[in-house]
Amino acid sequence: MILSSGVDDITREAARRAAREELLNRKYRDAQPPLVVRLIGRLIRKFLELLDRASGGVPGGRLGLLLILLLVAAFVAVVLVRLRPTRRRPTSAEVFTSGRALTAEQHRALADEAAATGQWAEAVRERLRAIVRELEGRGVLEPRPGRTAGEVARDGSAAVPAIAQPLAQATSTFDRIWYGGRIADASAYDVLVAADRAVTSARLAPA
Repeated sequence: MILSSGVDDITREAARRAAREELLNRKYRDAQPPLVVRLIGRLIRKFLELLDRASGGVPGGRLGLLLILLLVAAFVAVVLVRLRPTRRRPTSAEVFTSGRALTAEQHRALADEAAATGQWAEAVRERLRAIVRELEGRGVLEPRPGRTAGEVARDGSAAVPAIAQPLAQATSTFDRIWYGGRIADASAYDVLVAADRAVTSARLAPA
């Protein structure tokens, strides 16, 4: 039995040498995959070895460890998205959107119709539009698309200081509803109505 074991050892060693010499042949070296492919394969094998070693202490074994890794990766992705610089949001909502231009009286009629059915947010917006059209029609503001509520308050107050306070209250109410997410109600609409009346009754010759 000792002799048989020795013969087997010699045979195995001889086989190894023969295989090594054969693999050193150039035709086998040329047939090997590119270096990058081999490196990726090696990294994958190392990763799987790490999984095998670590999975013993994790409930569910390798599958459990993979789930944990996926959760960690998802958490990192969420953090990176949160920290990524974002475009600055506007601080005031636009009064008008694209569409047919209406007169101040037409906007007032739409505002009253919306208020009658409890659509307070729409009523607030239409009443502010009426104010802007009134200011434009009387030469206080120049018609300009894309004007925000903040710009209406700034430009209108600079031109006619007498309407500065009601105009500021109206535009801030509009912004809180259409930009800040506040729930509109009848009291918010009353602010816009009071501002509209202040504008229509004021002497609106630009300062």
